[in-house]
Parts: sequence; C-alpha cells; structure tokens
Amino acid sequence: MSILTPDIRSQLERQSIELPSWAFGNSGTRFKVFGTPGTPRDPFEKIADAAQVHKHTALAPVVALHIPWDMCDFDALRRHAEDHGVALGTVNSNTFQDDDYKFGALTHEDAAIRQKAIDHHLACIDVMDATGSRDLKIWLADGSNYPGQADMRGRQDRLQDSLEKIYARLGAEQRMVLEYKFFEPAFYHTDVPDWGTSYAQVASLGDKAMVCLDTGHHAPGTNIEFIVMQLLRLGKLGSFDFNSRFYADDDLIVGAADPFQLFRILFEVVRGGGLNNPDVAFMLDQCHNVEDKIPGQIRSVLNVQEMTARALLVDRDALSSAQKSGDVLAANAVFMDAFYTDVRPALAEWRESRGLAADPMAAYAASGYQQKIAADRVGGTQAGWGA
Repeated sequence: MSILTPDIRSQLERQSIELPSWAFGNSGTRFKVFGTPGTPRDPFEKIADAAQVHKHTALAPVVALHIPWDMCDFDALRRHAEDHGVALGTVNSNTFQDDDYKFGALTHEDAAIRQKAIDHHLACIDVMDATGSRDLKIWLADGSNYPGQADMRGRQDRLQDSLEKIYARLGAEQRMVLEYKFFEPAFYHTDVPDWGTSYAQVASLGDKAMVCLDTGHHAPGTNIEFIVMQLLRLGKLGSFDFNSRFYADDDLIVGAADPFQLFRILFEVVRGGGLNNPDVAFMLDQCHNVEDKIPGQIRSVLNVQEMTARALLVDRDALSSAQKSGDVLAANAVFMDAFYTDVRPALAEWRESRGLAADPMAAYAASGYQQKIAADRVGGTQAGWGA
C-alpha cells in the first residue's frame, strides 16, 4: 500500500508552483554573467521553456513576468502561453536598474522621481490588465549605506504615500504583494527589511495588499517557519518565493542548502491552511548560473513537491497528543519520522498513474528539447540580467 493516501494524493495533485520568467535567462555573480546555448532571446521563448517544466511535472502551470524585462505584445504573449498549456501570472516591478533610483524610488526625496517610480507600477498594472494577472509584486532596493545618510522615518512616510497611490489603481480582483529583504544593495538600512515592516505597510492599505516572503531574504538563524505561521495566522501571506541560501540571497535551487528547513516551512504551510489556498501564491525566485535552466527549474519544483509530501505525512494527531502532554522527544520524533520518509518511489509511482514520467528529470533529458533549442536559437541577443 502506498504511503501516499488518497487525501495526500489529492492535495499533491492540486499543488501549483509559479515559475519566474527570468530564471530562463542568463545570470551570474557580481563579476560575470555566463551565456549558455539555447538561452531564450525574448519572452515568448521564455514561456516555451517554462512550459517544458509543466509538461514533465504537472506542477508549474503559471509563469511570472518581470517588467520591463518582459515587455512585448501581451495579447500575443497570453495566447502564446495558452497554446503552450500555461498561463501568465504575477507581474514583478523593477525600480532597481535606473540611474534615477540611485538614492531610492518610492522613498526618494525628490517628488518627481517618486512619481516616476509610481508611474512604473501603474504601467505594471496596465500589463496585469492585459494579461489577466492578479498580483503586482513589489521589491524595493531602497535604503542607505551610512548612518545619517537618510531620514529613515521620512522614507517610511513617503513609502506609505507612494504605495497608497499604487494601491488605489488596483482592480477589484487585483492585489499588491510587498516583498522584504534585510540587506543588499543597501547595507546600513533597507526601507522594507523584514516581514514586520512589510506587514505594517500593507496592513494600512487594505485587504488587497499582502506580504511576500522570500526564503533567501533573512538573516542567518532566522526561524522562517515562524514567520510563515504568523503571516498565515494574520491572513497576510500573499505570496511565497522559494529558493535556497548558504550565506545571503543566493537564489539557489530550493532545498539545496537546508532540506529540513524547507520541510519545516511546508509543514507550517500545511498547518496554517496555506497549501492549495488561492490566496497564497507559491513561486520560485531563482537564478541558474552554472546549471542548465530548464532542468534546474524541474529539480526545484520536484524538491518542493517532495517536501510537501513529507509534510503531509506528519501524524498530526500523534503530534498534537505529544505536544499537549509535554512529551518533547515524542513530538520531535513525529516530525523526524515524516522528514526521513523517502517519498520518491511513491511519487514516481503516482506520476506514472497520472500519465507522467516517473522521473521528470530523465524524461526531459531524453526529450531532445535542450539540444533543439541550442541549435535553433543561434543569433540574436540572449535574455539575461536586465533584459
């Protein structure tokens, strides 16, 4: 008998993980961006590559866009996505690659520059209107490097004012999700450095404003699953960006550095009602610098699926009983038993029962798609950081 009960299978079947269009472009370190054969040259080729991930895993039916990196004919892009069996999702703004934003965007002292940043977000909402996207995701590089450089309180006031103007433009079914990051590129203070600041800003806006949590955006030792729990408890976890980190915001394949942390996070997602909850959008936010991009995304969604299955295996009744009786070791053992359960054979069997390859990584490698795009996509400008 499979360890995956009918209820677990049902929940896994409904799991959806959004892919980032930029993961299919070239990226690298601060020192070098590496080109690779077959890299997309436009948003249409990014969508085609993302569709391969969904084809082999049935886990990734939606692709997030980044503006202005993915500017194009959005009616045509939406039809192109539908033809490939996927949909267009979250629209991500960009106020971190323009000279005017050197000292801030939505928090800038200069009202004209703030308005420029606001107008960019309004243009992103226009893109949402054209693509049918629900969420506008905002991440700000705003901050300062030195004590005394900036009026931190004044910047919070200006941020609130800017966000209010953007929020007012949202449609009835649209949302804003505000991401946070504790440092980089600002090193002394960041205007949205933590979940509390993001929560304080969005809570003042209304029900259509939510917090975005990125697993790489925390100081070492931070209990991320506690934050997940709290935001779910408060009804303000709007989106969730998966990646992995050894040191800071490394944007590596999710689960690569600390699989146990990913398991703990997903347990709180399950515990808090976040799994398959339409109000919580799960997405990858990763860059593939040395590995092939499509297999990197396939491996990533499979890692999330595997840890979700393990989280669903936690014996909640036994755990609750041990917690209530104060049996510390028994409670921990319930957790560890689920974490150490190898779900891969059961997932492979389940995939085959759904008409999917037991091993999506091997199926993609055997498909010839990587060789085909390497041969077909010769010439033109490869998409990459900033394009």
